[in-house]
Amino acid sequence: MAEAPAISKSEMVYRRLRERILEGTYAAGHRIVLDKTARELDVSPVPVREAVRRLEAEGLVVFTRNVGAEVAGVNARDYADAMQTLAYLEGAATSLAAPHVSAEQLAEATGINEEMRALHDGDFDPVAFTALNERFHRVLVGSCPNEHLLGLVHREWQRMAMIRRTSFHRMPSRPATSIAEHDALLDLLRRGASPDDVERAARAHKLRTMNEFLAGEAAAH
Repeated sequence: MAEAPAISKSEMVYRRLRERILEGTYAAGHRIVLDKTARELDVSPVPVREAVRRLEAEGLVVFTRNVGAEVAGVNARDYADAMQTLAYLEGAATSLAAPHVSAEQLAEATGINEEMRALHDGDFDPVAFTALNERFHRVLVGSCPNEHLLGLVHREWQRMAMIRRTSFHRMPSRPATSIAEHDALLDLLRRGASPDDVERAARAHKLRTMNEFLAGEAAAH
């Protein structure tokens, strides 16, 4: 069996930093100091600089003169555009998947939502909650027969990952409401509701999150 090709130091650093940003280990505003990161990852500053440039091109990192590289914060306009796009894409994917969702998938999604409820009622962890939320929606759209649409949804999920992990303080009531909306969506699927009803519910679910976030942003300024 052939060994997997070795990756470059720059690629290794890029993957490591990107993972830490997306999982929330490096929150918005976290400074990525080249020399310190190079020592930590046992490389020279050159691959760290190359990795940071790639992350900057993806919008995950911003570089400010006399400050250096920092993990990007939430841009309200970008957030609204991305969430609105995801609302329509995921709504369509969920409606197309609806006739193909199995009893096992419904049971899995129900179990995930119960985990979210328990997490919300206990020691709330926004990173863990976000991971469960993504798993929930991945299960519901997993049977979508349109692979191209699924690819678009997956790309938007990835784009939203960091933003979601830094936005809960702006909408403290959203986790509980989100769980209730999941319950309603599951009920529609169990009852065999029309794809149009499923699409409207899935789309409204995302748009409510967007609107609550924007309301929180407006109140903060």
